[in-house]
Amino acid sequence: MIANLIALAVRARWAVLFIFLAIAGLGLWQLTKLPIDAVPDITNKQVQINTVDRRLSPVEMEKLVTYPIETALAGIPGLETTRSISRNGFSQVSAIFSEGTDLYFARQQVGERLTQARDTLPDGVQPQIGPVTTGLGEVVMYTVEYANPDGKGAKIVNGQPGWQSDRSYLTPEGDRLTNAVEQAGFLRTVQDWIVRPQLRAVPGVAGVDSIGGYAKTFVVEPDPVKLSTYGISYSELGEALENANLAVGANYYNRGGEGYLVRLDARVRSVDEIKNAVAATRGGVPITVGQIANVESGGDLRTGAGSVNGKEAVIGTALMLIGQNSRIVAQDVSAKLEQVSKTLPPGVTVKVVLDRSKLVNATVATVQRNLTEGAILVAVALFLLLGNCARR
Repeated sequence: MIANLIALAVRARWAVLFIFLAIAGLGLWQLTKLPIDAVPDITNKQVQINTVDRRLSPVEMEKLVTYPIETALAGIPGLETTRSISRNGFSQVSAIFSEGTDLYFARQQVGERLTQARDTLPDGVQPQIGPVTTGLGEVVMYTVEYANPDGKGAKIVNGQPGWQSDRSYLTPEGDRLTNAVEQAGFLRTVQDWIVRPQLRAVPGVAGVDSIGGYAKTFVVEPDPVKLSTYGISYSELGEALENANLAVGANYYNRGGEGYLVRLDARVRSVDEIKNAVAATRGGVPITVGQIANVESGGDLRTGAGSVNGKEAVIGTALMLIGQNSRIVAQDVSAKLEQVSKTLPPGVTVKVVLDRSKLVNATVATVQRNLTEGAILVAVALFLLLGNCARR
């Protein structure tokens, strides 16, 4: 049988060569798709529940949020242990499951328990399940920054979006950013509303985290003296601001057999609109917010910051789904960032500061070099030893 097989291989040597090349090519193609990583991921099966409520202290977060959530998770099939941390305005509960538990089944069970536990939590508290990733899921880190900070070296065309001669930045929407807080807030807005949504669509990405900059807010600073003069309380001012920021659908009306939708959009979009909002009426005369308070564009309170080379920056981190190929996901995210950078506002750039694929490729290259050197040394040693035995 072996003799017949060898004879067949000799007669059909071109077919054998073709099959060999096809199998070798398939193997090389699959080799590029192997989930090779620089370090093994030994993270256990876990589901994290994050809750944010800035009104609560660490003790209140523990009593009112963390403990009820831990109690609600008790009894889930496959649950081994739970651990938690409670900080000022923040709670995190980690549910550890057995290795044989399907992760998505565990997340579904946790979600159902959280739905049942919402009635026991303070009003406005919304627990969120963390992304399907691990501590080793950070594959790409990038910065969103100005190509020419403070406009130094930038091509300036006054009136056009970009840096202006007075070192302010003009956004495509026409807003003029005059201070560091507003400019850093614009970078955070670009990250959260332009870059981040597009990266979330990349296959294998579980989520994108943002840090640094300022979340854009409209800051209203009431003047106590003016409030007392006009007889307006802080609660009345708050209600007036809420009423001035509404969007209502007012149904429709028929005309000529056609239905016309009626929509009332009174949401504020600028500082001037807030200043012109009516806070109260005294003697038939409207009192606007701008008459009793200082209104400006600012940044939300923050407890941390991001920096690059000692300077503040907006940093984004792409998180990989569990079980994905970190090298392929990192390469796809980097390629997507190159496309996104072409759609950013003038003077704003995206730079990759950490690419996991480079680390993986360097690790694989080191292993290949070591294996090659080892194979050569073994071959040389065998040749010398066998050659010595042959002479004897």
